[in-house]
Amino acid sequence: MPSSRGEEEEKPCRACSDFKTWAKLQNKSGITPPSKKPAASNTQKECPLDKDELGRSTWGFLHSMASYYPEQPSRSECEGMVRFFNIFAQFYPCEPCAIDFQEDIKKYPPKTKSRDELAKWLCERHNTVNVKLGKPEFDCSKVHERWRDGWSDGSCD
Repeated sequence: MPSSRGEEEEKPCRACSDFKTWAKLQNKSGITPPSKKPAASNTQKECPLDKDELGRSTWGFLHSMASYYPEQPSRSECEGMVRFFNIFAQFYPCEPCAIDFQEDIKKYPPKTKSRDELAKWLCERHNTVNVKLGKPEFDCSKVHERWRDGWSDGSCD
């Protein structure tokens, strides 16, 4: 079945599914899925990220990027960050996630005039996803503590 990106899909989309769902879809297509071994196993080959792994890694990268964004960015940096998020949303590997994020940033365009503004905007976008997934919302006042400075209790030192 062709996707809206014009590609033929022969196998289920791993980036759009958690491992258990992907494995079930593999069985329906007649493909025997590999068993998922603990990440600590030295004999395990590196496998493509599933939806949950991709999401965690992506949010970690995006939040870290926002927390290290300049406090007073230049006009060029502001424009570049807006372009980044638009391109990112266009090419994110999970197509339903990408479409959802594209719609969200059309409604709430990236705020790039300062580090705090960008970090808060991104935290709000992440919380939008958390609500849709039934996950708890993150306290956006703690975004730099979580992604740049470390927790105030010293647990990251």
